[in-house]
Amino acid sequence: MSELVTYSLDNGVATLTLNNGKVNAVSHVLIADFHAALDQAEQAKAVVILTGQPGILSGGYDLKIMMSGPQNAVDLVTAGSKLARRMLSHPQPIIVACPGHAVAKGAFMLLSADYRIGVEGPFNIGLNEVQIGMTMHHVGIELARERLTKPAFQRSVINAEMFSPQNAIDAGFLDRVVAADQLMIAANEHAQLLKKINLTAHKNTKLKVRKAFLELLDRAIDIDKTQSLT
Repeated sequence: MSELVTYSLDNGVATLTLNNGKVNAVSHVLIADFHAALDQAEQAKAVVILTGQPGILSGGYDLKIMMSGPQNAVDLVTAGSKLARRMLSHPQPIIVACPGHAVAKGAFMLLSADYRIGVEGPFNIGLNEVQIGMTMHHVGIELARERLTKPAFQRSVINAEMFSPQNAIDAGFLDRVVAADQLMIAANEHAQLLKKINLTAHKNTKLKVRKAFLELLDRAIDIDKTQSLT
């Protein structure tokens, strides 16, 4: 790995930390590192905690790539959509410990996890694609439709509304908000609780519950490969 995603394993919990500049831009290299880290966590049968840098989980896709040409943008979004699908079907639980802002692909990471903890503070969480001139891709629409409340889905996807951490709970982006200095403590405590469930039953039930949704995402990924984001 190039260490855009660092991996550590402790007491059955794998912590994946995004580390790609001040906004943790999601690039092809970061996605490859993320997959490699998930491979390690899966082999270790570890509960996963995904986190970022102080103040931010991720600000979204690498804009240099997104602006370098329509096909380059489609290719990066496709790779990101496949990562989201993998997160949703990962055999062990995935917790996101969101240390601040989570925008665009950062917010989709929240929507692809099993449990999400945010922090108090003046942070923005949401989908800004329409705000920056992107037509929302089908996978993004279906992820938001599946995980957000109906009113928040409309406001988020169509109006690019940003949510405070506390309001992000009501919208469906987060499950809990804690003080910033308690984030990793809370995430590790929840990971220890999840370690106590039967992980085989967790995997099988997750795949059963999400079967139709995962099939829908597969179809959406194929459609998105052929359509422009502008």
